[in-house]
Amino acid sequence: MQHAHTIGPRRYVFDDLRALMARASPLRSGDQLAGVAAADSQERVAAQMALADLPLAHFLNETVVPYEADEVTRLIVDTHDRAAFAPVSHLTVGDFRNWLLGDEADTATLTSLAPGLTPEMVAAVSKLCRVQDLALIARKCTVVTRFRGTIGLPGRLATRLQPNHPTDDMAGIAASLIDGLLMGSGDAVIGINPATDNVPQVQRLLHMLDEVITRYAMPTQSCVLTHVTNTLQAMERGAPVDLVFQSIGGTEATNRSFGIDLALLAEARAAALAQRRGAVFDDGQRGEHVMYFETGQGSALSANAHHGCDQQTIEARAYAVARHFQPLLVNTVVGFIGPEYLFNGKQILRAGLEDHFCGKLLGVPMGCDVCYTNHAEADSDDMDALLTVLCTAGVSFIMGVPGADDIMLNYQSTSFHDALAMRLLLGLRPAPEFEAWLQRMGVTEPGEGMRLVPALPDAFAPAIARLEAS
Repeated sequence: MQHAHTIGPRRYVFDDLRALMARASPLRSGDQLAGVAAADSQERVAAQMALADLPLAHFLNETVVPYEADEVTRLIVDTHDRAAFAPVSHLTVGDFRNWLLGDEADTATLTSLAPGLTPEMVAAVSKLCRVQDLALIARKCTVVTRFRGTIGLPGRLATRLQPNHPTDDMAGIAASLIDGLLMGSGDAVIGINPATDNVPQVQRLLHMLDEVITRYAMPTQSCVLTHVTNTLQAMERGAPVDLVFQSIGGTEATNRSFGIDLALLAEARAAALAQRRGAVFDDGQRGEHVMYFETGQGSALSANAHHGCDQQTIEARAYAVARHFQPLLVNTVVGFIGPEYLFNGKQILRAGLEDHFCGKLLGVPMGCDVCYTNHAEADSDDMDALLTVLCTAGVSFIMGVPGADDIMLNYQSTSFHDALAMRLLLGLRPAPEFEAWLQRMGVTEPGEGMRLVPALPDAFAPAIARLEAS
């Protein structure tokens, strides 16, 4: 179906919803590479104005990726909750933006609405939003998940402690791990990207992390970020798996390029649930959010699996995949793929806020790896800006990497100090169970702040002595 808008003497025509969404998307290098970006700012504005006039209900009748050809589209269409959608079904995309910014769209209302929204709807409205809109609306969305701790509560900022090592050296991993814990990091997950990605090595890392968590009675969870099939094999061999990790995308073909499909993800989730490793909380419920997903704008294009769509719309579709499997954590690794897709700090900042906004509106527990590669036109000042705005917008978790420099994956992220700075600057606190543990262990002062104890906590002295001896 064609869509059109006239500016002055010129009429702009967009052949279908896919083209309209792509031309309306704020400028980024990946869309230029794919040949789907607006030719100039005037065409972009025309597309945005045409998109603003489009009824939200139209997204239920026109897909950007064919239903018959794509299982992600079928998931989106077949699981759509029309009753949840009803309160906003009469609105256009522009009206929906205005409604989201109003007082009627409070946390409870947005929570009820989430199952009624499709990824394309939230991607569309994000294209009409300023940076402050993206932050204001996302802040009103609360998505709470549990395994051994509670992630996503208002006023909280969790962190993934990421102690990667270029040779998977256990002493090197342990040193980074202790460094992070002493800075209050690790409540979202202790997650390692293995340098040697095979099942025996995955098992060794899982057993090591489990030993640390058990020894210190730590209310957190571990994850080795290996392919889902490796994790399934590790579980079959008795490895202590808390969370199942997988990179996911917004089309069936993207997921095939990752070696997965929806059935495989369902199998892995069922296997992890059968482990029953989550904590039993005060309400008698066991923590059963067992999946950890990562995404990123540009992954579909890099696999030639984008179906002519813009990268941000396809990214939002990945969150429908995530939502279906009820994860504990989802994060967009926003600047990791490189400048071919997000050229500079400005594009990375916008993309990170869009991703967080779309995920939260869809009911996904969104975090962000605030990061860039060394050949992008970006630096740590750009990351500080994105990090600060994300934290005001209520991001669920960020990364904690020693020195903000991942020496195994060779990219720049956020440090333990960055997370601590955001907690101090904005009055944010760790997950409640982890906050209490930090105080019991003598890492932080008693009370509601994040003041670190100046002396080395006695509980960690033996571990540090062993590291020094090694």
